[in-house]
This record gives sequence, structure tokens and C-alpha cells, in this order.
Amino acid sequence: MLDFNHRASLSEKINLLIDKALTTENSKQTSRDYLGASRLGVSCNRALQFEYTDTPKDEDQNFTGKTLKIFQAGHVFEELMIKWLRLAGIDLVTNKPNGQQFGFTVAGGKVKGHIDGAIIGAPEHLNFKFPMLWECKSLNDKSWKDLVKKGLAVSKPIYAVQVAIYQAYMEPSIEGISKNPALFTAINKDTAEIHFELIPFDKSLAQKSSDRAVMILRATESHELLPRIANDPTYFECKFCPWQQRCWRL
Repeated sequence: MLDFNHRASLSEKINLLIDKALTTENSKQTSRDYLGASRLGVSCNRALQFEYTDTPKDEDQNFTGKTLKIFQAGHVFEELMIKWLRLAGIDLVTNKPNGQQFGFTVAGGKVKGHIDGAIIGAPEHLNFKFPMLWECKSLNDKSWKDLVKKGLAVSKPIYAVQVAIYQAYMEPSIEGISKNPALFTAINKDTAEIHFELIPFDKSLAQKSSDRAVMILRATESHELLPRIANDPTYFECKFCPWQQRCWRL
């Protein structure tokens, strides 16, 4: 039964103001004009093509205030992790002397990526080899436990591709970073537990992902629409895709 007498609570009113402010702020952000290297592990070629061409999402499929809050909270967890690692004696570099993030640009600026940081020193008993890529994610309890149980490659293949690509393409600017295992860090947002995993450079995965990026760029330049990941709109990756309606009309 509809409650026509419902009056918004104070929490609802303030949350609405925050969500509106966040979505307004996000709408002013400059759209990407490149293929993000961190996204090359996404399974659907057409979804990546839509991202690269900045194809408008389906109606009401832009980021909500709730989602934007989750994203921004993730940045806070990352900043905390940087502080904690440094306090623990790990020499973590996250920015160049000019304050900019470490990153790379390839394919004439059509593929770009920015790393969370590089570790160049640590307590001797950890037996780390330097320099090493550092990547950090914050996950909910269920996702975090799955990562701990299965490992990065199986539990989070998108992140595994991201690490491999970063190790490969950061080599020209940070010599030796592809020779040493990366340190992948995952924070449990619900319990503050932290998982650390050393990720050796997977050259084959990096090459496969790089080749895929080239294929997406070439297809787009040739005005070729790449295939969907599935032929059924109820497939879980299609069902939650922000371009589902648009995609299935093509």
C-alpha cells in the first residue's frame, strides 16, 4: 500500500542533497577519449568499444550518488593504506616529483593507464625485489574473502589483467618493474582486514590484453561493431551492462 502521508526524514533529505551534489559534480568531469588500461580485463569487447567511444549509456544508467560515494570511499581506503605501509617501513612512491601520478600512454594516446604506486624499499626480511608495482583495491567482505580463498587470477581476472598490463607498460619509465612481482593489496571495507599477494609478471596475459586493445582500436577506426559477449540479454554480464538496451537494439 502506498503511504501518501510519508514525509522524508532528516537523513533522507540530507542524503538526497549529497547524492544530487555528487552526480552534478560527476557530470562536469571530462569524458575519457582513450581506452583505459585498467579496463582491458572486461570480458565483453563491445562494452570496451562503447567505453572507448564514450557511447552514451542507457537512460538512468549513469553513476548514482550511492555508487559515487562508494568510489570516493575507495580512494580514502587507498590513502589510508599508503599511510599504513609507510609507517610499516615500506618505501612507497605514489607520485612523480611534479606531483603527477605515474602512468603511461601508448598507441598514440589511445590507451592510457595510471598506477597506484611503486615500492622501492622495504624491511629486509620481506625479501622483496625492487622496484615493484603496487596496486590497491578496497572490497566488500564477500568479495574480499573470495579473493583470499582463490587468489587474484581466479577471483579477480580484471585486476590480474590490470597488473600485467601495468608491469609491461611501466617498464620504460620504471626500469625493472616487470622483472619483479607486484604487490597487490586488498582492504576489507567491512572489517579493515588486509590481504597482500605477490603477483609475478604474466607476460602472456599482458601480450594477450595488449593485442586485444589493438583489435578494439582497429575495429572502431574501421567502424566495425564488435560482437557482444553473449546472445542472450539475460546473461549476467549483459543484464547489468549500462549499455544493455542500446546494445540489443543494434
